[in-house]
Amino acid sequence: MHRGTDTITYEELNSLIAFIKNVHGFDFADYSAASLKRRVTRVMELQRLSLFDLRTLLTNDENYFESFLIEITVNVTEMFRDPSFYQSLADNVIPYLKSYQRIKVWNAGCSTGEELYSFAIMFAEENLYERCFFYGTDINADVLEDAKNGIYNLQKMKQYSENFQQTGAANTLSSYYTAKYDAASINHSLKKNILFSVHNLASDGVFNEFQVISCRNVLIYFNTELQKRVIELFYNSLANFGFLCLGSKETLRSTELGRFKIIDKKNNIYQKIA
Repeated sequence: MHRGTDTITYEELNSLIAFIKNVHGFDFADYSAASLKRRVTRVMELQRLSLFDLRTLLTNDENYFESFLIEITVNVTEMFRDPSFYQSLADNVIPYLKSYQRIKVWNAGCSTGEELYSFAIMFAEENLYERCFFYGTDINADVLEDAKNGIYNLQKMKQYSENFQQTGAANTLSSYYTAKYDAASINHSLKKNILFSVHNLASDGVFNEFQVISCRNVLIYFNTELQKRVIELFYNSLANFGFLCLGSKETLRSTELGRFKIIDKKNNIYQKIA
């Protein structure tokens, strides 16, 4: 008889991490242990699994690991989340980029795509979209399929529209999607300069040079050592005077600030200076 599904110890978590790395080649070792423990416990509770059951599924069911990965790594996202952040983007970042002929934007940990589409809309509002190319990356291939499709619940669009108006935008959000039944489909004209692809912040390297990198509500799930490595990755991926956008919940450490200028302390927007 297996123990109840409501708890997993840190020792058991470490054993599970090693097991997953051995079986699937995916390393959770540098993720925040407390956050990972909460998420694994939640999976076990919702699916009524013991630790033994979970390991059995991860071993024997080829498709289960993908769904497990979604539950463990997917972040809650919405369009124009924290409107003040997008106001700051419009006031402090976009005007600086208007003289650029080509602008590359990377949204790291993009999940189902709402944030990257929000960025694309903000640049479209400033008539800069045609000069931009947007990259959305995530470790999870399944959520990236949702991002590529760009189809969202119409009820959610009402909240997204309110967020959008709070950014001070001139247009309405409905200018950028087509409503059909209970779904909203992002217009093709907004998708054409967007590419979604798999990238693992914990192990993959630089793949382009960007004027803007956004990574919000992702670093909080990593431990200190991995956070440092990811910030180094972002630094090496930014063009000179490029912008790093971390959002209100994450900040650069004092040891990292020598290479960045603070643009907006509240929303943690920085500019590479060295």
